[in-house]
Amino acid sequence: MTTPYTLPEPHRPPAAEPGTVYTVASGDLRPSANITCWPTQEKLETDLTAALATLGRKVHRAHNLDLVKGHGFIDSQRLGIEVFKNVPPDAPLIVVEGVWQYSHHVLAGLRDHRGPILIVANWSGEFPGLVGLLNLAGSLTKAGRAYSVLWSVDFTDDWARDGLRTWLETGVLTHDTSHVRPLTTLPDDTETELGVALARQLRTEKAIIGVFDEGCMGMYNAIFDDELLNPLGIYKERLSQSALVAEMERVSDEEASAVRAWLDAAGMTFHTGTDEATELTDAQLHSQFKMYTAALRIADDFGLDAVGIQYQQGLKDTVPASDLAEGLLNNVERPPVRSRDGVRELYAGVPLPHFNEVDEGVAVDSLVTNRIWTAMGLDPATTLHDIRWGEEYEGRFIWVFEISGAVPASHHGGYDKSWSMRQPPMFFPLGGGTLSGVSKPGELVWSRVFLMDGVLHVDLGRATAVELPAEETRRRLDATTPQWPIMHAELHGVSRDQLMARHRANHLNVAYAPDAETADKALRAKAALFAELGVAVHLCGDVAL
Repeated sequence: MTTPYTLPEPHRPPAAEPGTVYTVASGDLRPSANITCWPTQEKLETDLTAALATLGRKVHRAHNLDLVKGHGFIDSQRLGIEVFKNVPPDAPLIVVEGVWQYSHHVLAGLRDHRGPILIVANWSGEFPGLVGLLNLAGSLTKAGRAYSVLWSVDFTDDWARDGLRTWLETGVLTHDTSHVRPLTTLPDDTETELGVALARQLRTEKAIIGVFDEGCMGMYNAIFDDELLNPLGIYKERLSQSALVAEMERVSDEEASAVRAWLDAAGMTFHTGTDEATELTDAQLHSQFKMYTAALRIADDFGLDAVGIQYQQGLKDTVPASDLAEGLLNNVERPPVRSRDGVRELYAGVPLPHFNEVDEGVAVDSLVTNRIWTAMGLDPATTLHDIRWGEEYEGRFIWVFEISGAVPASHHGGYDKSWSMRQPPMFFPLGGGTLSGVSKPGELVWSRVFLMDGVLHVDLGRATAVELPAEETRRRLDATTPQWPIMHAELHGVSRDQLMARHRANHLNVAYAPDAETADKALRAKAALFAELGVAVHLCGDVAL
């Protein structure tokens, strides 16, 4: 049959080359980050290519170095789609990640790829390939796409090379996740009763999370559909970050100055200078205090129970960083903010839980944690952290958990043990301060809400925040991002590789308890609440129920 229409020519991808592994590298959206991090990515790819060569495989990189851009990353969703047009759909494919990456850059191609997929990362604190790997893993888990993961300092160790060999031969690499077990029954006690009661209250009375723009930094795994949240009793108020900026402009200079005066009196240290491009300035802080005030007023307008500010990418070219405001919101004790007419103090004496980077899994988790900890008479301050990196110290594996500055001051032991430094210019061109410190030693409950097989899941575990010598803390800060708050965490019954193999996101939530017995009770109440809401609950490591 002839047609008068112009039909598209079907695209025919190339055939896979024998003995060849294809590679892609997802990168940042920000040119400054891609250019700065490119040498690290090149080294990782060189190390991986050498390891594959010893196993009799050659590498075909599916996209070239862009001399004009100064890097070889896939730096947009469009470029990712174009690159995957020329990737043989049945070929073995490795996503090589030496840095933070935007998962949606490669998600379209990975969804349709029929061959085995492996995500690899370097084991580095300074360049967060591990964080990028975990985010892409969580995104592929949500998308229902099979994949394997592997990590190494330089891929010369036997463990990593054996893993590569297994994946090349079978298309699958399975790690030990024996530390995870499904929740079966809970004891009939007061903690279970509390969790069930709070779950029923949430479902019937409902809660609202305020979302200042969704989809931060390509984190597809951090977007939860309403159809999954609403049965829990959680609803979204979708807000624009432009509304936050507009409200900031309505906050008076006197109100912003009062926030600074309160923090100065509380003993917080601000490391300030005069160079806007490289130093934290009083003007940047002034803007951040207006953001803090504006966020509380908008939350009050909409009756929000928790709030998330995207910031990246939406506000990075408009106002200084949101992290200082976020950390203040997460704390019980914080500078008072009054309604616009001055009559009421907003959210007096309680945190307004903030889910950093609009991670909606964290939103659910923070909301639940806040209610359980409050009902138990505990400090309800909670935060997320990146699973950044870690090493052994005196025979124990101690994780570095870090986030860009949204940690509540009580986690550091108070404002007098907290400080603020300028955010790195590579990621934060307009600067802004952090809410930084070293997390105090103590007992923790950690958790992660994630999407798998189309339903909500939660992993629950216990950990201890440990105190390390000042010189070791300094070394770890210098090996990661020294401006950011740091937690030294030892997980209970979960090894380094088990956490990396299982975790379905770059973030996890942490909350303190005064002692181990209370932490176990709080975890039990949390498990009961999630189970009552129909969330699939998994206990990780040495959890005593």
